[in-house]
Amino acid sequence: MKPLNFDFTTEQEILRKTVRQFVDDEIMPHIAKWDAEGSFDTSIWSRLAELGLMGVCVPEKYGGSGMDYNALAIVCEELERGDTAFRTAVSVHIGLNSMTLMQWGTEAQKQQYLVPQAKGVRIGAFGLTEPGAGSDVAAMTTTAIRDGDCYVLNGQKTWISLCDIADHFIVFAYTDKAKKHHGISAFIVERSMVGFTSKAIKGKYGIRAGNTGELFFEDLRIPVENRLGEEGEGFKIAMSALDNGRFTVAAGAVGLIQACLEASVKYCHERETFGKPIGEHQLVGQMIAKMEAGYQMSRLLVYRVGELKNKGIRNTRETSLAKWQACDFANKAADDALQIHGAYGYSDDYPVARYLRNSKAPVIYEGTREIHTIMQADYVLGRRNDKPLAKMLPKWPFDE
Repeated sequence: MKPLNFDFTTEQEILRKTVRQFVDDEIMPHIAKWDAEGSFDTSIWSRLAELGLMGVCVPEKYGGSGMDYNALAIVCEELERGDTAFRTAVSVHIGLNSMTLMQWGTEAQKQQYLVPQAKGVRIGAFGLTEPGAGSDVAAMTTTAIRDGDCYVLNGQKTWISLCDIADHFIVFAYTDKAKKHHGISAFIVERSMVGFTSKAIKGKYGIRAGNTGELFFEDLRIPVENRLGEEGEGFKIAMSALDNGRFTVAAGAVGLIQACLEASVKYCHERETFGKPIGEHQLVGQMIAKMEAGYQMSRLLVYRVGELKNKGIRNTRETSLAKWQACDFANKAADDALQIHGAYGYSDDYPVARYLRNSKAPVIYEGTREIHTIMQADYVLGRRNDKPLAKMLPKWPFDE
C-alpha cells in the first residue's frame, strides 16, 4: 500500500509564506477600516495578480501559475485568515468561474476569457442565485431564448459576489422551461453587453468589505459561441462549479478558524481574571481545544479533496463533507472566540466580532448546512450516487 503523504511541497510552503506576508502587510492593517466602509482598496486586485494568485491553479498555457489544486486551498486559507471578503473574491473568480471554463469551455472560450482572468487582467464571477431560487436552483425564472445566432437573456440574479467589479459572468438561464433542470443552460456574459446592469446590496451582516449584489438582464443578446457546454447542460455545469467553489469555501473556513485561534490565544495570555491568565480556566481551555480540533479535522478534509482533484477523480461527496464541517467548525470557533474575549469581543477594538459576522455566510451559501447534511445522509444510505461527468477538470500535473 502506498504511504499517505501529509507534507506540503517546498513550492506550497513558499506560496503559503508569500500569501501570509501579503495578508499581514497589506490587509491586516486596513481591514477594520475597509469593513466599516463597505469596500476594500481596488489596488489589492493588481497585487493579487502580481503575486500570480489570480490563476494559481490554471495551466501556464492559459496564463496561470500552473500549481496544483491544493495551492488554491492554501491561497484561500491564508486570505480568509485576513478577511472573508478576499477569499470570497478568489473563490468566485477562480473556483466558480475560471475552473468552470477549464472544465467546460471550448478552446476559443479559454483563449478569450480564461487567459485574461488567469493573468488578473479581467475578473470573473458567477450568476446562479435568484430572488426566488437559492437552494432550489430549478426555481429560477431567468430565460435565454434563441434568436438566430444569439440568445436573448432576460431576468435577475441576486447575492452575486463581485457584481459591480467583475468583467465576465457565467450566468444560468432556462432555454427550455418545460424540461425543468434539464432545460437550464450556461452562458458567458460580459459586463459591456447592452442590457446588463448591476446594483450592490447594502447593509449586510458580514463580509462587509466585499462587493455583493444583483444582476439585471434586459433583452441582452448573447452570441451562440458564448454558450458554455450544450443546451440543457447548465444544471450539471452549475453543480460541478459548486464542487470547486465549495472546496475554496471550506479552505477559507480553515483560515478563519486559524484567525480565531490566533486572536483567542493572544487574549488568553493578556487577560487575567481571579488572579490568573484566563487560558488557565478549564472552560476557556475547552473552547481553545475545540477550535484546534475543528482546525485540524477541517484541514485534513480540505486537502484530501485537493488531492482527489489533482488525480482527476470526481469529489462531490468529499467536497460537500469538507464544506459542511469546515464552515460549521468556523462558525462555532468564531462564536467561542467572541465569548473568550467577553465584553471586549463585542466591540470593534478586537477582530473577533468581524470573524463571527463573516462566519455566518459560509454556512448558508454554496449549499446550506442543511443541504449538505441531507447530501451526506443520502450518500451513506445509498440514495445518491455520482455518475461520471462528460467533462472533468484536468488532472495535475497539467499537460502543457
